[in-house]
Amino acid sequence: MSDRSTIEWTEATWNPTTGCDRISPGCDNCYALTLAKRLKAMGAAKYQNDGDSRTSGPGFDVTLHPDALNIPYGWKSPRVVFVNSMSDLFHARVPLAFVQQVFQVMSSTPQHTYQVLTKRARRLRLLAPKLDWPANVWMGVSVESEAELSRVDDLRQVPAAVRFLSCEPLLGPLPGLNLDGIHWVIAGGESGPRHRALDESWATDIRDICQAASVPFFFKQWGGRTPKAGGRELGGRTWDQMPLPTAV
Repeated sequence: MSDRSTIEWTEATWNPTTGCDRISPGCDNCYALTLAKRLKAMGAAKYQNDGDSRTSGPGFDVTLHPDALNIPYGWKSPRVVFVNSMSDLFHARVPLAFVQQVFQVMSSTPQHTYQVLTKRARRLRLLAPKLDWPANVWMGVSVESEAELSRVDDLRQVPAAVRFLSCEPLLGPLPGLNLDGIHWVIAGGESGPRHRALDESWATDIRDICQAASVPFFFKQWGGRTPKAGGRELGGRTWDQMPLPTAV
């Protein structure tokens, strides 16, 4: 957990679980795996089960951190919180009971706004009826290319106050993107030494679909060797649109 985050669309991160697996092309250059390996080498206690030496393996071990459940209660000022920046709350190895505990913490701290993002859209849809959905929880799915568009249909069935898409790293166009029931879209390119290039038309098409549907659009970055290498302007301006706050 970091009390502050450099991610442009959030303010803090909170990791009640760590660890994940690669399940789609957007995971190929996973920043969390790289960071977990570094933290493990530095001796960070939370990451000693993560970032293992299986360089050709699919990911790193999923670990629950019950002690982290108390962290949001200690934040004195309201903030926007990205949940599990180093994991996926809807990973199959995260038990339903623990997911429910995380949701209980979010419900009990309505002064904060929580952004939960998953690639496991099917499990999200299946577990959604077993979870309480307070107004301060924003639920999103990653959609990196046309092959992942079915995740949007799963998300539409989730009773979250705000449903959002993270089209990052955007790896191709999203023809036929339907934003019915979607309240926010983030798009951006990939960063790192093996980053894949972002075609401008992919991003502008998503922006135009958002404008036509009156859905807020956030362009995070062009990407490159570093996150800031390509800047953040799209069409001569920055796009920092977000949904209205839902926390009280």
